[in-house]
Amino acid sequence: MSTMPDYPTDFTEAQWTCLLTILPARKWRPGGPGRPPCELRQVLNGIFYLLKTGCQWRMLPREFGKWNTIYAYFKAWRETGVWTKLMEALRQRERRRQGRQADPSAGSVDSQSIKTATQTTEVGFDGGKQVKGRKRHLLVDTLGLLMAVVVTAANLDDRVGLLALLTHYFLGGVRRLRKLWVDGGYQAEWLTQWVRDLKQTYKIDLEVTNHDGPGFQVVPWRWVVERTFAWLLNDRRHSRDYERLTTNSEAMIQLSMIRLLLKRLA
Repeated sequence: MSTMPDYPTDFTEAQWTCLLTILPARKWRPGGPGRPPCELRQVLNGIFYLLKTGCQWRMLPREFGKWNTIYAYFKAWRETGVWTKLMEALRQRERRRQGRQADPSAGSVDSQSIKTATQTTEVGFDGGKQVKGRKRHLLVDTLGLLMAVVVTAANLDDRVGLLALLTHYFLGGVRRLRKLWVDGGYQAEWLTQWVRDLKQTYKIDLEVTNHDGPGFQVVPWRWVVERTFAWLLNDRRHSRDYERLTTNSEAMIQLSMIRLLLKRLA
């Protein structure tokens, strides 16, 4: 029985039971066969604590275990695609709970430029947003649930980010996705041609939706991705990009979606 104190970010029994049903059958752990196993629930509690509070890895409370062990789990599960698989399984379960098909047929794409907090790789200056840092490119379904994420330097063109997003998403095989809503920043003849070529295989339509006049407006179908960015900022780890590697940044965003879905499902 664990004697560690309860933190608001700890798994509830219902959430832990839900997660256990979709964890990979092979209980992978870093360090090889000679190292004694860690309590997996404690390790994951530590990762979610860091995500919510935004603290440094070295500043994790010792009740969770050694910080470098917890980071080793985070890194290994990122490299082996466990975070991606967990997020996908939970998203499909949540869609079915709402009476929808597991795979979405439509989605929205947008990007968000964010400052970096450390000396990292892949950093650039977004002239439009006047931000030096990185850019988060998200593909979400009509419920705002994350389908794919790519993090790049902030000076990368949004249209190139869209190519990376779709390429990443379709690595999972044939999908049901047929419609994408984007803003005017994604308009380009070469992008239209690329999507037209992609359409021959995946039958995707790209629809540009713009504001009609000045001032704040809720753009049909695209507001959901803006809400997803707001969800991410509920976790202080996303107030800036604290990660040295963009792959770590992507994994942290996936973890936020995993946490949100677990709250809904359990």
